Parts: sequence; C-alpha cells; structure tokens
Amino acid sequence: MNCVGIDVSKGKSMIAVMRPFGEVVVSPFEVRHTANELSELAGLLKSLDGETRVVMESTGNYHAPVAWLLHDAGLYVSVVNAMLVHDYGNNSLRRAKTDKKDAVKLANYGLDHWLTLPRYIPEEDARLMLKTCYRQYQQYSKVQTMLKNNLISLLDTAFPDANRLFTSPPRADGSEKWVDFVAAFWHCECVCGLSKKAFTTKYQKWCRKHGYNFSEDKALDIYVSACGRFGVMPKTKTAKLLVEQAISQLQATSAALAALKQEMQSLAASLPEYPVVMGMFGVGPTLGPQLIAEIGDVRRFHSKKALVAFAG
Repeated sequence: MNCVGIDVSKGKSMIAVMRPFGEVVVSPFEVRHTANELSELAGLLKSLDGETRVVMESTGNYHAPVAWLLHDAGLYVSVVNAMLVHDYGNNSLRRAKTDKKDAVKLANYGLDHWLTLPRYIPEEDARLMLKTCYRQYQQYSKVQTMLKNNLISLLDTAFPDANRLFTSPPRADGSEKWVDFVAAFWHCECVCGLSKKAFTTKYQKWCRKHGYNFSEDKALDIYVSACGRFGVMPKTKTAKLLVEQAISQLQATSAALAALKQEMQSLAASLPEYPVVMGMFGVGPTLGPQLIAEIGDVRRFHSKKALVAFAG
C-alpha cells in the first residue's frame, strides 16, 4: 500500500510517497499545477506497485485542480480538513515546518487512517457554480454595506437624513428609491432652492422617469424636510462629483448583487432538493439558495444527525 501526501500551495505542490513503517517510496519532489506536470504525476502514481491513495488538505481553491485531475485519472483521492492533520504526529520537541515534512506528515496520516479516508467526489457543475456565486454574493454584500455607509456619511454633510426619506424596499434589479432620488437631488439646496410648486413638478417628472408612484403629499414632506436641514458641504462641482461617484459605485454593486441573486435562484431551482428546502417554514427566495449552497449535496451525509452536526 502506497500513500501519497500532497502539500498544496498556490501554483505548486510538494509530493511525498510513503509505505508502512516509514518506508520512503519516492523522495519528496515538487510539481507545478500545469496540465503536463499533473498528468505526469498521475502516471507516476498509477505505475506504483500495490494500492495507492492520495491525501491532501482542503486549502480553499488551491487543491481543486490537483484533486480533480488525479481523481479523473482513476486514483483514490482524499481531501481532509486541515484541523484533523494539524496535531497529528506532533510528539517531537522540534516543530520544524517545511513543505517536504508536511507532505510526509500527510502521507503518514493517510497510512494511519487508511480505512477511514473519505473519498473525494467532485461536485456537480450546478452545485459548484451555486457555491461560487454565493461566495461572490457574500463579498459583494460586504462591499455594498461599506459603500452605503460611505454614501450616507457624505449625505450627512450635503443632504442630512436623505436616506430616511423613503421606506420602499429594493427592486429586483437592486435599485433603491432613496439612492435614485439623491442621484437627482444630491444636495438639500437642490430641493429648498426651488419653490414648492416647482419642486413638486420636478419630483413628479422624476417619479415618472424612474417608474415610481407619485404622491403630492410625499413631495411636500420631502420639501419641508429638505428646507429644515442645511448642508455643511457647499454646493460645488467637487461636492457633486464626490456624491455622484459614491452613488455610481453603490448602484453598480447593488446591480451585481441582484444579478447574482437571480442566478443563484436559477441554479438552485435545477437541484432535486430545491422544492423541499423552499417548503421549509421561513425559507424564501434569498435564504433557500444560500442554504443549498452551504450544505451542498445532502446525500453525502449518512444520517440527519450528521447533517445537523455539519450545520452546527
């Protein structure tokens, strides 16, 4: 029996091949993550006498091409949680850490856990893309929050409380009424510099242009609110540029989030567990795809207790 330990890093990996009782089959060597070198590695491992299993740590996206290619070549590949390997074999006072030693450590771990090594099975394309979309969705959500806070901070000096003028929820395309409003009326003087009648007429045209419902009472409320505020930031070209750029960045991020949300919904709907998840109490079109993305294929859990333990 041969156990191959692969210490994966960005763009390259260290390979060690071990047998029981510390026998070194192949001295540790480095392989770059290119199609040619990984194919040569697969050929070398398949040529070894006896059964061969490959062990590597889960390292974000770095291990994915190595695991996929070796699995596709017909080798038994196991991708283990790094926490399981971290304390394995630390019975020495010297804790030297090198890529070669880590590769040997992974190989020895595989030998000791030979019978319980979980087999790596590549995810279906739909599940992989759903998970990737959700990761991007999380990143864009953080950026959106940051950009929204930045815009509100700017408006506090140009048009205080402008973000509280409307309570309409975001549209399906990600646009929000208050953001669209301050794109046209970026300073409180843009409102109070007009007469009530002139602002009401201008606001009505703006509502018609952007597809929002018009209310004369709401127009008067906005006018009164704007006239009761004053902007510390002067109404200059530079101030307008700052606000417009902040709005542009926020609108672009919100549109990207809306597109990702729709794509996640489409991908999740193609999976067999979608009707069951969406039928759960409290699960909607946003939470449902996120749950499916995080849990993955439920068929890999041997019982409902295993699923609960995974979810925490």
